[in-house]
Amino acid sequence: MTTASAPPATAETPQPPAPAQTSEPPATPPLRVLLRYARPHRTVLLATLLLVLAASAAGLVQPLVAQHVLDGLSDGRGVLGPVLLLAALVVLGAGLTGLQSWWQQRTSERVVRQIRRDLVFRLIRLRVPELDRRPPGDLISRVTSDSALVQNAATEGLVMVSNGVLSILGAVVLMGVVHLGLLGVTAAVLIAVALVMVLVLPRIREAVARAQESVGAVGAALDRTLGAARTVKANGAEGRETERAGEAIEGAYRAGLAGARYVALVKVLSGVSIQAAFLAVLGVGGALVAAGSLEASALIAFLLYVFYLASPVGSLVAGLSMLQQGLGAVGRIEQVKHMPVEDDVDDPREGLATVAAPGAPPVEFRDVRFSYPGRAPALRGISYTVPGGTQTALVGLSGAGKTTMFALLQRFHEPASGQIRIDGVDIATLPRSEVRRRIAYVEQESPVMAGTIEDNLRYAATGASDEDIAEVLRLTRLDTLIDRLPDGLRTEVGNRGVTLSGGERQRLAIARALLRRPEVLLLDEATAQLDASNERALREAVDQAARRCTVILIAHRLSTVTGADQIVVLEHGLVRAAGTHAELVEADVLYRELASSQMLVSEGNEDIGELADVPR
Repeated sequence: MTTASAPPATAETPQPPAPAQTSEPPATPPLRVLLRYARPHRTVLLATLLLVLAASAAGLVQPLVAQHVLDGLSDGRGVLGPVLLLAALVVLGAGLTGLQSWWQQRTSERVVRQIRRDLVFRLIRLRVPELDRRPPGDLISRVTSDSALVQNAATEGLVMVSNGVLSILGAVVLMGVVHLGLLGVTAAVLIAVALVMVLVLPRIREAVARAQESVGAVGAALDRTLGAARTVKANGAEGRETERAGEAIEGAYRAGLAGARYVALVKVLSGVSIQAAFLAVLGVGGALVAAGSLEASALIAFLLYVFYLASPVGSLVAGLSMLQQGLGAVGRIEQVKHMPVEDDVDDPREGLATVAAPGAPPVEFRDVRFSYPGRAPALRGISYTVPGGTQTALVGLSGAGKTTMFALLQRFHEPASGQIRIDGVDIATLPRSEVRRRIAYVEQESPVMAGTIEDNLRYAATGASDEDIAEVLRLTRLDTLIDRLPDGLRTEVGNRGVTLSGGERQRLAIARALLRRPEVLLLDEATAQLDASNERALREAVDQAARRCTVILIAHRLSTVTGADQIVVLEHGLVRAAGTHAELVEADVLYRELASSQMLVSEGNEDIGELADVPR
């Protein structure tokens, strides 16, 4: 059987949509992004701020009441009323502070919940090229540590800054009522310190951004090591990997210290400002009292206001520091918002019962070209047709482009030019959810998800019946394994299926694919880890699957595909030859060499492939 040549594109041929623009939109100011996170909770945050201000007001009144108590004591008047009022203000302030803290923390948790939901939604839908070039650990850190910084900044930080500013303004007004001259002394000290803080606070944002990048590097190093734990241990590389992770940890430590230095400096400045203001007021006020131009009770009240300023100033400084940390993390979170995602993968039919495929469609490659970034072309104009309801095998040396074609069929990548058609329809015109619903893909590594065997079987066919599951278990010879397990289908397979053998993982992945009843079945070296008996059984299962779907296989072991309806030989991203096993042994030198190296052809070129083939 020979390949069908691809007809030229005509005006009626559906063309794929124009590629999306890759340029990122103008960056939104981080503060505006932060306020956007807080906006849905503005009512609760406003109520929280009002509670804080009420508590602050209770504190603001206390020095004035204390002044009345002192005046009453000096004049011999009764002070029971002012003392009771002072006690009531203390209790009221404490109660309001507790209620405000609960509301604020609840809102904070709601904010971070939404941030993490949005991030997870996008990260799971990132396009494959984006996932290929970014360490998973770095992406995960944006969901965990970065979102926590934004959580604090968008709620507690905003409330603390607002409370600090308004409380300081209130204190300033009341301090002016007590004595304008002393207010001028206090303001001069605070303004001098504020000017220094304006220079320091932006450094916190920069330091936090660097620290979060370093934390992401630590996560990436661990993901690299733990994801290949057996390889690390088998090669005695624990020391090297520990050193590599240690370097990332050291980088995070240095970046964290830089941020900590600036935060400590800000705290020192805020504390010094209050102490300096107190000493300045005490000195000037003491001189005024000595001169008889200021009452001692007024000086005491004013000093109480200076002490009171410590709380709102501390709140303002802490809030500003928190905002700077959040703004540093916002940048990394916003990067995820600009990463390209697959926005057409949510299938409304997901979770419904699996139904039989309507037919086995033909698959066509029409002058398909593709290159990975920074590499030579992987496909240089591939054209061939897979007739519906048949088996086609792709063979060739490593790097010929076989797995790349599977990735393009699944729309993990998009071809640079050309078309891939299923049942005459260009898959570029279909949503990815529709393309992947029609195709089942068994990867070469046969990945298994953590969970039970049943979880893995139903992963893409949640509505499959027990009878369907029993059938695919029988076809893949997993039924005997299930019968031996005490928990049967509910047996846990461990992280990445570590409790299963390589062959068991491979059969489980194939059973999962068959359970979907796909229109097209892609098998990437699906029998590589099977013994001869299970390989024969699985080939029989594939033969049965080919009666209701189109099967495309990648194979290095030619014994598994000698009975295929069509074998396509690939070399350097081009179709070198196509035909049956017998035709290719006679007509193509490369295929004959591959078959000879696997003892499928005698020295006289006599075809002995039937010895390894299963009658169909």
